Amino acid sequence: MNWEQVLYDFAIFTKIERGLAENSINSYKRDLNKLLKHLENLEEKHTPTAINSEVIKEFIYEQSKIISSRSQARLISGLRNFFDYLVFEDYRKDNPMDLIESPNVSKKLPDTLSKDEIDALIGAIDLSHPQGERNKTIIETIYSCGLRVSELINLQLSDLFFDEGFIRILGKGNKHRFVPIHHTTIKRLDLYIHEIRSKTIPVKEDEDTIFLNRRGKRLTRQMIFIILKNLAVKINLNKKLGPHTLRHSFATYLLQHGADLRAIQELLGHESITTTEIYVHLDKKDLKKTVDTFHPRGDHKEL
Repeated sequence: MNWEQVLYDFAIFTKIERGLAENSINSYKRDLNKLLKHLENLEEKHTPTAINSEVIKEFIYEQSKIISSRSQARLISGLRNFFDYLVFEDYRKDNPMDLIESPNVSKKLPDTLSKDEIDALIGAIDLSHPQGERNKTIIETIYSCGLRVSELINLQLSDLFFDEGFIRILGKGNKHRFVPIHHTTIKRLDLYIHEIRSKTIPVKEDEDTIFLNRRGKRLTRQMIFIILKNLAVKINLNKKLGPHTLRHSFATYLLQHGADLRAIQELLGHESITTTEIYVHLDKKDLKKTVDTFHPRGDHKEL
C-alpha cells in the first residue's frame, strides 16, 4: 500500500465516518505531509504498513526543534489517530505511536478583555465606510455569543431567529446548537444586513452567508484576525488579541457573574465539562475576593 492511497482513504474516513470539520482534516493532512517529506530524505523506503516507531521518533525529534510543545503534542496525537486507523482497517497489527509519549503541555489560556477594553476596541472602529459597520457587527457578535471564528464566518442568514432571540450555530463536528442573542446585537446585525450587506452582491455559493467581503465572498479566518490585530494596534492594546480572546472574555465574564458552568459549556459548544473547567478560569485575585466577600471568615468588614 502506498502513502498517497492510504492518505486519501484516511481523509475520507475522518470526514465521512468521524464527521470531523474541514479544519481538523486539513491539520491531519499537514502533519502527515510533513512526515512524508521527512521520509523522502531517508535512504531506506518506509511504507505506511511497515514504518516503525524509531523512524517516527526521529521525525518528531526533528520537528521538536522548530515547533512548540503544544504543536508537538498535536502532531503526535494526529499521527496516533492515523496509525489507529491503519490498525482498525487491518493494514497493520500494531500502532508504532504506542511507544511514543506526548510532551506535558500546560493549558495556556488566552488573555481576556475587560468591558472597558471591549468598548475601546469597538470605539476605535472607523464607521465612515461599510467595512467599519461590518467589523463592528463582527466583534459584537463574537463577544455577545461566544463564537469560534469558524462559527462566525459560517453563520448564515437562515441561522437567525430574531423573534425567538436565538441564533443557530454550526459547531465542531458539524453539530448545531442554539445560542441566545442579546437585543443590542440583534439590532446591530439587523442594521448591517439591511443597510450594508444588502448593497453587496454575494457570489452564488455565499448567497446565505452573513459576513461578506467587498467582492461578495465569505470572510476568511485570516481576515478576522487581521481586523482585530489592526484594532489592537490602534488602541495600543498590550494583550494578544484574536477571535478566541473575545470568546474567552465572554465565558469568563459569565462565570465571574454567577453563571452555571454547565450553561457555559452548552453556550460554548464544549463536548466535555472538563474543557470548560480548563477554558474558563478565574483570576486568583477574583477567587480571593470571592472568599473575602462571602465567607464568614473572610476579610470583609462586619456590618
